[in-house]
Amino acid sequence: MVTSEARAVRVMILHYAAPPIVGGVESTIYHHARLLTAAGLRVEITAGRGKPVLPDVGLQILPEADSRHPEVLAVKAELDRGQVTERFYALRNALVQKLDAMLQGVDVLIGHNVFTLHKNLPLTAALYEWIVGKGSRNLGVLAWHHDLAWRDPQYAGEVHAGYPWDLLRVPWPGVRHVTVSEARREHLAAMYGLPAEQIAVVPPGVDPAERMLWTSTTRRIVEAFRLDSAEVILLLPARITRRKNIELAIRAVAALRRQTGLDARLLVSGPPGAHNPANIAYLERLQRLREEEDVLDAVHFVYTLGQEGNPLVPDDATMANLFLLADALLFPSLEEGFGIPVLEAGLVRLPVFCSDIAPFQATGQDDVFYFSPQARPEDVAGLIARHLLTDRTFRLRRRVRREYAWDRIVHDIVIPLIQAAVANR
Repeated sequence: MVTSEARAVRVMILHYAAPPIVGGVESTIYHHARLLTAAGLRVEITAGRGKPVLPDVGLQILPEADSRHPEVLAVKAELDRGQVTERFYALRNALVQKLDAMLQGVDVLIGHNVFTLHKNLPLTAALYEWIVGKGSRNLGVLAWHHDLAWRDPQYAGEVHAGYPWDLLRVPWPGVRHVTVSEARREHLAAMYGLPAEQIAVVPPGVDPAERMLWTSTTRRIVEAFRLDSAEVILLLPARITRRKNIELAIRAVAALRRQTGLDARLLVSGPPGAHNPANIAYLERLQRLREEEDVLDAVHFVYTLGQEGNPLVPDDATMANLFLLADALLFPSLEEGFGIPVLEAGLVRLPVFCSDIAPFQATGQDDVFYFSPQARPEDVAGLIARHLLTDRTFRLRRRVRREYAWDRIVHDIVIPLIQAAVANR
């Protein structure tokens, strides 16, 4: 939750290049800017290259910030030879003046790689001059370190003792340091001579919605049922009819939650069956069972998200999303003619836990996990737990969702760092 004070904060993100330029730093800038803006902060990107890609994020092009700018490259060629010429000082001084104008009214500056990488030393030196000269009293500064020139053997011949290269290996006054990994923090702490705990670690992340090409309906389902906080998602892609044996799935997910302590969810994607009036009574029975098993917040019927009395029925693209989103297919049917979801799960490497009826055995063969459709829920839960909790792919997937989703990183780590930078400037 962002406080009202944080909503007024103006943030400038500085780098050599900005999206849509492709790169790890540029990707980080994109997601930071996107989510900080969505949280109510005022964000602008200052870079040597780039184009506007986010409608509510400002973009300032500072040509001399580009590591490929002709004058920057000419100065770098001299610096690589250990020569600090008037050309360097002229470019540095010009950049000081431009930064002075651009930083007016900015509350927090986030600089990526400018503090420890030598790709544009005139920019590094200009920023140092501005911060120590006039900016530190009113500006919170977060130095975001991805790469360290002094620690990288490939740059050994391009950095030299003395000014301006030494700016890349000493901590600047009034600057809060951030690295992208624990390993980078150890390297930076050793180089700076600082305790590691004085350096924050904020990793890059992933955006599941972007990576899996979520439809608007998928986003709605995820948000409505808060699936982003789930630790296990079991998909049951079927209409709500008696032969689908959904009551066993409900009891099994309740048992799985008790056995593992994990926030396990069951997602039933289909609507009530359209051809049998008895299905309404069956649905009412399932709703009572949700209450009895205390899984009202863990068993989700997608059809309930419909509007104006019409059930929500996911289209093919949304169903494809749900198969990618799920951790396993749970299919406890009493009877089936074939069972297409087993094939669909196999196509996307989704583990299948299904009843041991003949159609499933024909398609699943020895490559799925079987249980009797009359099995004890505790036994079904144990089967699921034994596989998932020992499966490295599942464990990695769960950890990525929990620790490396961009929205969590920004809201839980980046925004508090910005708030602290504002408070301590």
